[in-house]
Amino acid sequence: MEKVAFLGLGVMGYPMAGHLARRDFDVTVYNRTAAKADKWTSDFKGRAAATIAEAVKDTDIVFTCLGDDPDVSAVIDEATPLLSTGVILVDHTTASPTLARRLHEQLAARGVGFIDAPVSGGQAGAENGTLSIMCGGDGVHVELARPVMEAYGARIVHIGPAGHGQLCKSVNQICIAGILQGLSEGVHFADRSGLDIDRVLEAISGGAAQSWQMENRAKTMAADEFDFGFAVDWMRKDLRIALSEARESGARLPLTALVDQFYADVQAMDGGRWDTSSLMRRLSDLD
Repeated sequence: MEKVAFLGLGVMGYPMAGHLARRDFDVTVYNRTAAKADKWTSDFKGRAAATIAEAVKDTDIVFTCLGDDPDVSAVIDEATPLLSTGVILVDHTTASPTLARRLHEQLAARGVGFIDAPVSGGQAGAENGTLSIMCGGDGVHVELARPVMEAYGARIVHIGPAGHGQLCKSVNQICIAGILQGLSEGVHFADRSGLDIDRVLEAISGGAAQSWQMENRAKTMAADEFDFGFAVDWMRKDLRIALSEARESGARLPLTALVDQFYADVQAMDGGRWDTSSLMRRLSDLD
């Protein structure tokens, strides 16, 4: 597993591919916008391919980190007939479990392993190489790919068969949505009550209310700063997947559905590219 292709150099994929290069893997990158791939080769040791076919030729393991189901389907459908038996394809996109299961069957028919492996940790986690990776697929493929993913993953967990990585990512996003709404209301309440937010956070961040979001977002929320981080547009895509799966399984997600609509309000405020902590802005604008 030394020759690696990485397809998709967005906010997450760019540094993830960079960590592979730093670990001395033989990395070839491909991006739909060629200029981004060329920039990557100026920052890291590796090659840029002009086509998907060129990128995956004679590779041992292929990584994809794309946008949504249609992007993943188009890229992997194009790559499938070009992959040799024994290759493993790892998809780090947050996509639907249905697509993951379909791709697993499609690639297995060619003797190619497939892992749906969405990540959590945001841009900072990708840049620092500390992502959590949730894997669905065959255990043998996860173990073969693990030493490569360790270049940027601090926690790599095999959840279960194909699609289970994506289902786990839905759990992750469901939890984040609820935490951020609660945190937004707490910070908003503190502001309206005339409290010193720094002292409030000092007091409560060591207790049961503590969370990653509180540690990393509460102060920027209080400062009305949202031009960074994980975009609302992407969060709504992820919640769409979670709510769709919930309808199929009969799971009840009333809070998730409500927060999804709150994010729709943020989008209507031209906040689609704001960080997900911008739920706070919605409360302020209701005044």
